[in-house]
Amino acid sequence: MKENNWLLLFEIFVMSIEVQHISKNYGTQKALNNLSFRIEKGEIVGFLGPNGAGKSTLMKILTTYLAADEGTAWVNGFDVATQQLQVQQSIGYLPEHNPLYLDLYVREYLAFEADVYKVDKNRITAVIELTGLQKEAHKKIGQLSKGYRQRVGLASALLHDPEVLILDEPTTGLDPNQLVDIRAVIKAVGKNKTVLLSTHIMQEVEALCDRVIIINEGELVTDKKMEAVIPSQKKQLLEVEFDVVVAAELLLDLPNLISSKNTGGNCWELLFSSETDARTTVFDFAQTNGFKTLQLNQKNKNLETVFQELTQK
Repeated sequence: MKENNWLLLFEIFVMSIEVQHISKNYGTQKALNNLSFRIEKGEIVGFLGPNGAGKSTLMKILTTYLAADEGTAWVNGFDVATQQLQVQQSIGYLPEHNPLYLDLYVREYLAFEADVYKVDKNRITAVIELTGLQKEAHKKIGQLSKGYRQRVGLASALLHDPEVLILDEPTTGLDPNQLVDIRAVIKAVGKNKTVLLSTHIMQEVEALCDRVIIINEGELVTDKKMEAVIPSQKKQLLEVEFDVVVAAELLLDLPNLISSKNTGGNCWELLFSSETDARTTVFDFAQTNGFKTLQLNQKNKNLETVFQELTQK
């Protein structure tokens, strides 16, 4: 029994985030139901789910803003229920509704935060440069656009150089150019930190994350590495309907064909190992053999289609 306890303590220590059987209710509504997962140090993890799935609730539990009704969680080896101060000191948190002191200047606000965390004031200049706030640092936060206010929130989350970043919709209100900049910041800091990122922008998760956790109605529906969720771009899955019956043996003449599956009648699913568009290959193949393609569609899944399949009922 003692050996098992030591093993559990070791696992908690090496994990940045450990969630075990967390449940949370709001009256009769169950926001989280027996949720468990682990995140290792250095991972950038996309935390996804429809509106009302429980994402923000779990993030608030991990950051000690809320208490769970059941279960336990640790961040950087600290228990979120009994070691709240240590948890808060070791995380950077950007909530969905970014609370800022609008009457303070950007540098003034970050100086206030630096005093709270007892960090060197030189760190203020570093995070201003990191988040692209140089031209806005002399302004009051209330004068900033929503996108720049998000940058201030991210700068505040990074100020004390935390080991774990918990970001809830960090790119809300950003224009396309700002999106690219902030994604680059998150990617850069994610090399040395653990990042738990919640967003509704699937392309953002595909661009940034090593792994995806999807919850629906407070329950875990998938937890996989990104490459296991989205097929390699070097493979192409095509849905084809010919105007005649085509023998499986004839399909073997298709260049780069990995597998073929008849889905009924003259319809096939064809998987190719090719970085070029395999639809041209199928079209030329049909023309060479004297028949036509009535349908020819790419069926490669992206994160958005996977998300819809897992969360729609």
